[in-house]
Amino acid sequence: MRVVVQRCKEAKVTVNDSVVGSIGKGLMLLVGITHEDTEKEAAYLADKIAGLRIFEDDEGKMNRSVTDTGGAILSVSQFTLYGDCRKGKRPSFIAAAKPDKAEPLYEHFNHLLRDKGLVVETGEFGADMDVQLTNWGPVTLMLESHQPPKADTP
Repeated sequence: MRVVVQRCKEAKVTVNDSVVGSIGKGLMLLVGITHEDTEKEAAYLADKIAGLRIFEDDEGKMNRSVTDTGGAILSVSQFTLYGDCRKGKRPSFIAAAKPDKAEPLYEHFNHLLRDKGLVVETGEFGADMDVQLTNWGPVTLMLESHQPPKADTP
């Protein structure tokens, strides 16, 4: 799984001119799922995101999580995170899981976040969505459940 995490002051998702999910301060998540992903990867990332310390404390240091601050999450499924642009100029999405696998795992991921006491709003899986946010900082991070091997250091 890949998740783009953006700290935000507000975010919303609109489908066919109707707002389907919106939050104030918290985290905007773009969630990509690949073929090998399981509930284990979803649990790893839900735990990581709930505890990710990217909100400032009283001393101005990034030392508080979305859980600590009482923030909310807007989670949007984003298969294009597995777009491969290395060959040619048209992305290949072969690494993205098909909807019949991705949707239940995406829903499970959101359920795990809710189980941690977080308010989680979502987009509409598979829909053409308009996403708006005010990125706060800006702070944007990419998390992956499958960590790439570390480069050898001399």
